[in-house]
Amino acid sequence: MTTSSNAVDTVLGGLARTRAWQEDFYRDLHAHPELSHQEFDTARKVAARLRGGGYEVHEGIGGTGVVAILHNGPGPVVVLRADMDALPVEEATGLEYASTVRATDTDGNEVPVMHACGHDVHVTALLGAAHLLADGSEHWSGTLVALFQPAEETSDGARAMVDDGLAALLPAVDVALAQHVLPAPAGTVGTRAGPLLSAADSMRITVYGRGAHGSMPQAAVDPVVLAAMIVVRLQTIVSREIPPDEPAVLTVGSIRAGTKSNVIPDHAVLEANLRTYSEPTRTAMLDAIRRIVTAECQASGSPREPDFTLFDRYPLTDNDTDTTARVSGAFEAFFGQRCRPLPRQTASEDFSEIPAALEVPYTYWGLGGIDPDTYRKAADHGRVDQDIPVNHSARFAPVVQPTLDTGTQALVVAAMAWLAPT
Repeated sequence: MTTSSNAVDTVLGGLARTRAWQEDFYRDLHAHPELSHQEFDTARKVAARLRGGGYEVHEGIGGTGVVAILHNGPGPVVVLRADMDALPVEEATGLEYASTVRATDTDGNEVPVMHACGHDVHVTALLGAAHLLADGSEHWSGTLVALFQPAEETSDGARAMVDDGLAALLPAVDVALAQHVLPAPAGTVGTRAGPLLSAADSMRITVYGRGAHGSMPQAAVDPVVLAAMIVVRLQTIVSREIPPDEPAVLTVGSIRAGTKSNVIPDHAVLEANLRTYSEPTRTAMLDAIRRIVTAECQASGSPREPDFTLFDRYPLTDNDTDTTARVSGAFEAFFGQRCRPLPRQTASEDFSEIPAALEVPYTYWGLGGIDPDTYRKAADHGRVDQDIPVNHSARFAPVVQPTLDTGTQALVVAAMAWLAPT
């Protein structure tokens, strides 16, 4: 057996051999995205690649999830996870391999489809890491689990895999690891201990009025005015009820009411989204929304109580301190100055459902996907927010390299922090 650092270098020495097929695989995957719970072709391609690497492959977990296990002697069991689904976004990157795919969503609507969040990077990097670790199996000992998850974008893919018996497929797991490409300079990686990605909750709020002709508002209880007052009051929750040093976001992203300018409708529907980093703050904000909406309905003389429905709920991603320190140390040793502290992100993820169900620690990190020169120019002019496309944008397109190399290296380095000899 070699030493840990030498083992990592030796395993990653095969990257030149995987790079060519990874780049081709990535471009193909980017050009052929699939919506949440529809990742059938993606899963098939993933499973075929893994079988070629000698893995024990399980398909159809949680719908379209793929779990590949490589037993390689005694030692820790490490889970590496990637998400596979794309978004209903029409691509505007101008790339030669841009998606032109259209698909039918769960509501029966035809929508454009794009890998606007970089899940194609995650899949490709994990496939490369899985192959490198299989090819270099004489340099580590333990069990590697490569887990490809569906439906992260709808917040229920991880739970679907758990509910479909994920734990029964696996030996006793020691640690779970995952990553996400971000609008940062390609070639960089970073993580942080503690809360990293916010918890997220979406709430559908239906308020009720009394409909009437637009010329006779005195005969109505106008739910449009009621909804407008609610939107204004909700803005005071973060600014007046949450401590200034506690990050939180509340956005009302949708209001639907009425069908015609001269008809006062009988109800309005608002959809709000909140992001929090602690359970007390999460509870306080949800309670405040209900309190304010109910009070505004009473003030307007609403004929019935409002309805509240929670959906698209994501857990807090709260990185384990010891696990994060171990991964950060390995990153610093391998990447040097390219390993940078990662600030908290107000994005949300369902990855933590998996280690929570397996009762194991985890850490989650970010890697950059933006051309470094492009990013530096934007930063020098104070225009990062204006000029750098972010995840879920129709223009979000991680550069192929060094993004894929870095994502592949990060997964190998992190896994080997447990699997390689010390």
